[in-house]
Amino acid sequence: MGFLFLIAFIGIPLIETAVFIKVGGIVGLWPTLIIVIATAVIGTTVLRRQGLATLSRARQQMDQGSLPLAEIFDGICLLIAGAFLLTPGFITDGLGALLLVPAFRLILRKFVGSRVKVADMPSGAQGPHHNPNRYPPGHAPPGFTPSGLSGQGDVIDGDYADITEKPADSTAIPKNKTDRE
Repeated sequence: MGFLFLIAFIGIPLIETAVFIKVGGIVGLWPTLIIVIATAVIGTTVLRRQGLATLSRARQQMDQGSLPLAEIFDGICLLIAGAFLLTPGFITDGLGALLLVPAFRLILRKFVGSRVKVADMPSGAQGPHHNPNRYPPGHAPPGFTPSGLSGQGDVIDGDYADITEKPADSTAIPKNKTDRE
């Protein structure tokens, strides 16, 4: 696996450089630079909009008490797309743009999902957005009530003072042998 990362780390910049030279030879230096900057700007704009929409869908899923696996996968794809789009180059921009297409992410999610098994969360691990209707009666996580977690309804604010009496020096118990003498 480390060897593949090494090849990618060396190979991708070499391929990008070759593509830059080829495109620069066809359209010129300045148009090539403008294209690279434009793809980064347009890509990050689309990425921001899709990222916020994915975050909104994930919050809705969590509010309903379910784990937003599709949204988590989309978020990871969008993170990778952002890295590709901000990396100068035509090939990385193409891969980043491909990850921005929701239909491609769906195909990729199904492909990866068929090869990965997600373990179920243990009872009680759902947190404060847990849906109490998800469990049959008598099987809700411990301490959970229909109105939320028990004990979180009222907050009592107050101050305190330590009023325990401290022993006088004459009655203090010596700590070690030298204190007794």
